[in-house]
Amino acid sequence: MQPTFKHGFIEIKDATQNNLQHVNLRVPKYETTVFVGLSGSGKSSLVFDTIAAASRRELNETFPSFTQQYLPKFGQPHVADIAHLPVAIVIEQQRLGKNARSTLATYTGIYSLLRLLFSRIGQPFIGYSDTFSFNLPQGMCPSCQGLGYVDDIDEEKLIDPNKSLNQGAITFVSFGPDTWRWRRYATSGLFDDDKPIKDYTAEEYELLMHAPQQKLAHPGEGFPRTALYEGVVPRIRRSVIGKKEAEHHREAIAAIVTRKPCPTCHGSRLKPAVLTNRIHGKNIAEVAAMDLRHVLTFLAQITDTLATDVVRELSTKIQSLIDIGLGYLTLDRGTSSLSGGEAQRIKIAKYLTSALVDMVYILDEPSVGLHPHDIQLVKQALTRLKTKGNTILIVEHNPAMIDFADYVVEMGPEAGQGGGTVTFTGTYSELMESESLTGSWLRQPHHWGTERQPTGQLALRQVTQNNLKNVDVDVPLGVMTVISGVAGSGKSSLVTILKSQLKEAYIDLAQAPVGLNSRSTPATYLGILDEIRKLFSTANNHVGTSLFSYNGKGACPRCKGKGVTITNMAFMDPVVQTCELCHGKRYSETALQYQYHGKNIAEVLQLSVKAAASFFETSDKLAHQLANLDRVGLGYLTLAQPLTTLSGGELQRLKLAVELGKRGTIYLLDEPTAGLHLKDTARLLTLFNDLVAAGNSLIIIEHNLDVIGQADWLIDVGPDAGRYGGQIQYSGVPRKSIDVAKSRTGVALKAWIDEN
Repeated sequence: MQPTFKHGFIEIKDATQNNLQHVNLRVPKYETTVFVGLSGSGKSSLVFDTIAAASRRELNETFPSFTQQYLPKFGQPHVADIAHLPVAIVIEQQRLGKNARSTLATYTGIYSLLRLLFSRIGQPFIGYSDTFSFNLPQGMCPSCQGLGYVDDIDEEKLIDPNKSLNQGAITFVSFGPDTWRWRRYATSGLFDDDKPIKDYTAEEYELLMHAPQQKLAHPGEGFPRTALYEGVVPRIRRSVIGKKEAEHHREAIAAIVTRKPCPTCHGSRLKPAVLTNRIHGKNIAEVAAMDLRHVLTFLAQITDTLATDVVRELSTKIQSLIDIGLGYLTLDRGTSSLSGGEAQRIKIAKYLTSALVDMVYILDEPSVGLHPHDIQLVKQALTRLKTKGNTILIVEHNPAMIDFADYVVEMGPEAGQGGGTVTFTGTYSELMESESLTGSWLRQPHHWGTERQPTGQLALRQVTQNNLKNVDVDVPLGVMTVISGVAGSGKSSLVTILKSQLKEAYIDLAQAPVGLNSRSTPATYLGILDEIRKLFSTANNHVGTSLFSYNGKGACPRCKGKGVTITNMAFMDPVVQTCELCHGKRYSETALQYQYHGKNIAEVLQLSVKAAASFFETSDKLAHQLANLDRVGLGYLTLAQPLTTLSGGELQRLKLAVELGKRGTIYLLDEPTAGLHLKDTARLLTLFNDLVAAGNSLIIIEHNLDVIGQADWLIDVGPDAGRYGGQIQYSGVPRKSIDVAKSRTGVALKAWIDEN
C-alpha cells in the first residue's frame, strides 16, 4: 500500500523510462527525499529522466509555440501519469563552461551590480554602468580585448632551422610535409623548398613566419587559386589557438604558447581610465580580485544613501555564497576553473535568495567533490530551501548526505536490466533497521587499513603553486596514499607539482574527458568490437566482418544504423521513434540472421558487461577485458551503452579498467568513488589493495572516509580553501590523524570511527 503524507505528495504511476519496471511511487512534498541504490539501478531514470523531464516539458508547453522553438527540448518520458507535480529546478554536477570572459562575478550577476555601484558613487565620474564592463568596447582593455592576458608564441619551437620545408622545417603538428597546411608554403612560390631555414634572408624569414594574410600576385604551381597566403605565426594564432581544433592539439599548443598578464592592463581587463574611478581607495578591478569575505567587508564600509539598495542586494548574493562554503573564491575567478562541486554550490546559493516557493529542487550527488566539512554547509543550505516551502529530491551515495533525509527511496535490486524497481521506501531510521542493500551497508562497522610500509618516497620541497604556502611534504610510494582537504584547499595543485617531479611513468586517471561521441560505447572504448565481429564472421563461414557493423554493411537500411528515426517538427519537440524496420536493433535483417552461440549481434551488444564476460568465456582476450570492467564496478553497463551517458567517476573507472595489470606503476586518481554505492566502493577498495600488492603506487585525491580510513598514508591539506588553505595539516597514517585537532579530515575520521 502506498503511504500517505501530511502535506501531499508527487505521485508517479507506471514509469517505464529506461530500465524502470512499471514503477508506482509517492514522494512527499515539502520534504527532503534521497534516492539511493547501486549505480545503474534506475535512480536517475526515475528522478531526472521521468520526474524532472515531465515537469520541464509541461512548463515549456505553457509558452507560445514561437517561444518554444528556442527552449531546450525534453522528450516525453515513458510514464502513465505524474500527479501533483511542481515546477522542477535541476541543479546538476556540471562545470560552468569554458568561456574565457565568464567569471564568478559575471555568472552570478554580482558584476552587473558592482558596475552600477561604481558608476553611481565612484569618483571621479567617468561614465555609466557599461563603461565598467570588460566585455563591452566601452570598458575593455584594447590590447587584450578584455581577456586580461595575452598569448605569446615561441617561434623557436615552431621551426627546425637546420631543415628545409621539404624536410619538415615547420615542426608544429598539422604543418608537416604533404599536409594541406604545409602546401600553402611549399607551393607559394616564395621559397626554395630545399633550402634550410637558417640560410633564409631576413626578408624570407619574415615572409615565412610573420606575413599578414594576403593575396599572392604570382603564386607557385599547385597553390589553391582562391587561397590567401599567411605567415606561420599569425596562421597558428588565427586558425588553431582558440578554435575547436585546439582541443585536439592541447599539448602541442602548450609547448609553444606562453600566457602572461596583459602588459597594458596588467590583468585587470579594463581600460586605464576605468581604473581611475575608486570607492574608498579601491577601483572595480581591485574589488573583483578580493575573495568574497573581503568584498563583504568592503561593502559594509559604504554608507552613501545613493548606493543603499545596490549594497544590500550585493551583500545578500555574496553572503549566500559564503554560507555555502565559497567565501574563499574571488569575484574575478574564471568559471572554467571551477570544479563541478563548486559550480553546483554556486547554483544552490543562487536559489537561496529566490522568493519562489512550491518548487521541486532536484540535485545530482551534491556531495561529489566535497569534504565532510563542506557537506554540512550544503545540508544547511538545502534545509533552508526546504523550510521556505520547497520539495528537495537528491540522488546520492554518500552516507553523510543520506542521513539528513526525511524520506528515502532505494532502487534496485541490481544494476542495469536487473534494476528498475523500488526496493525500499521509508525514513532514514527505518532504512537503518531494514534489510535493504543500502541499510545493510550503512550498518557495516568502520575499520582502519593495514598500514603497509612504503617502498620509497618523493620529496616535495618549498612548493608554492597557486595557494600552496611554501609546502614541504614527503609522498610515499609503493602504498595507497590519499590526499584530502576541503574543496579548494590545494590538493590538485599539490598533485600537479607531484606529476612534474615524477621521473618514472605514471597513469593519470583524473576525471578529464576521454574524447567521446554519441557512437562511443564500452565495446568501442575497449577495442573489442572488432574481435566480436571476427567471432561472428568465423562462426558463420567467414561472412565479411563489415556485415556485423551498424556503421557499415550491416546497418538497417531505414534508420542507417541509428536505431531510431527522427522527424523535425519545427517549434515542437522532434519526434524520435524507434525504427519500425529494425525495432531499435540498428542492424539489417540480413545481419540479424547470423548467430554466435545462439545470439545475433544486436542481442550480444545488449548484454551487460558482466553477462558478456560469461558469454565470451572461451575468448581469453574478450573475457579478460570485460572482467576488468567488472572489477572496477562497471559490470552493469551494456556493451552498446553510449559513453556520453556516463558520469565523470564512471569514465575514470573505465580508463582504470584499460590500464589494469601493469606493475611498478604510479596511478593518480581523482575521486574514483564518485557515483559509487557503498557496496561498489568496497569492491573498488579491494581492487586498490590488489594493485598495491602487485607493486604499484596509488595516489588518490579523495573525500570518501571509507577510502581514507583504508589508506596506508594520509596527506591533509587545509585548513580551509583558497588563501585560507594551502598548508599541510597532517601527514601520516590515517589512524593517528584523529588526535590532530587542526586537521579537518582527522576530525571527520574521528566521528567516522566513533560510529562503530
